[in-house]
Amino acid sequence: MLDLQTLIDMRYQVVAVILFCIGFATLFLHPNLIKKVIGLNLMDSAVFLMLAAVGYIDGGKAPIIVDGITDASYYINPVPGGLVLTGIVVAVSTTALFLALIQRLYYMYHTLNLDEILLLAKRSEHY
Repeated sequence: MLDLQTLIDMRYQVVAVILFCIGFATLFLHPNLIKKVIGLNLMDSAVFLMLAAVGYIDGGKAPIIVDGITDASYYINPVPGGLVLTGIVVAVSTTALFLALIQRLYYMYHTLNLDEILLLAKRSEHY
């Protein structure tokens, strides 16, 4: 069982898991398309927070060799930071795409409710 000190030490991971769960529930339980995009963005943010928390080393320095110290344990790992930056770019791009598609759906069906859109789409099939 986890004690209080362990939870305090892992606070960023705990917050990331809570954010991910909230985003997951929002994504799957709300019929509103805008709320689904917000839930997806919460999940993205949770993953970014987890990567940043796992990649951080207390007292670590930027991976630039200074004073001849070449021991890898002295420096932080730059890969999680690079993954987070790349993920942010992808998340912003997909959010923009989703919002553009939602706007087109709204102009076509005059609602943001996914259940209503699916019902209207079934009624007006043009096969």
